Amino acid sequence: MPVLTDKTVLMDSEGIRRALTRISHEIVEKNKGVDNIILVGIRTRGVPIAERLADSIERIEGKKPPVGVLDITLYRDDLSTLSYQPIVHPTELPVDITGMTVVLVDDVLYTGRTIRAALDAVIDMGRPKTIQLAVLIDRGHRELPIRADFVGKNVPTSSHEVVSVQLNATDGAEKVVIREFKED
Repeated sequence: MPVLTDKTVLMDSEGIRRALTRISHEIVEKNKGVDNIILVGIRTRGVPIAERLADSIERIEGKKPPVGVLDITLYRDDLSTLSYQPIVHPTELPVDITGMTVVLVDDVLYTGRTIRAALDAVIDMGRPKTIQLAVLIDRGHRELPIRADFVGKNVPTSSHEVVSVQLNATDGAEKVVIREFKED
C-alpha cells in the first residue's frame, strides 16, 4: 500500500516568515496602501496565512486590513465524490465586500479548482471592485486559466508529489515539505 513520505523541505519557519513579509509588501505596493482591502483566507490553511499577512501589513502600514474566512465546500466541483454528508463551516466576512479589493489567500495553488470555487463563493456574497490571489506555494499543473498575483515560492513538482504546508496554528509544525507516494 502506498504511503506518503517526506522528500524535501522547501521552507522552514524562517522561510515562511520571509515569504509572507514579501507578499505583504507586494500587496501594499500593488494596491497603493490598504484602504478598501479585505484579506479572505480559504479554509483551512489560507485562514492563518491571511491573519499573518494582515499582521505583517499592519507593521508596514500601521493599519490592519480586515480578515475574512471562506468555506468553499458547497462550491467544489467534486463535492459528490467527497462525502454524502460534507462538513460545511461558516463563511465569515467582517465587512461588505461590494466595491472592495478582495485578496483571496490560500496555501498551495495547484489545479486552480479551489480558487474557481472561491471566486464563485465571493461573487455570491457581493460585487468586489477586484479580486486578487495570494498563495504561499504555486506548484503548477493548472487545469484552469488561473494565476496568483502574489506568490511566496514557485515550486515545479511532478503529479505524484504532494506539497504539504504545515503551520503552527493548524498542524503544530512550521514548514513546507514535498512528499511523495512510496510503496510500503
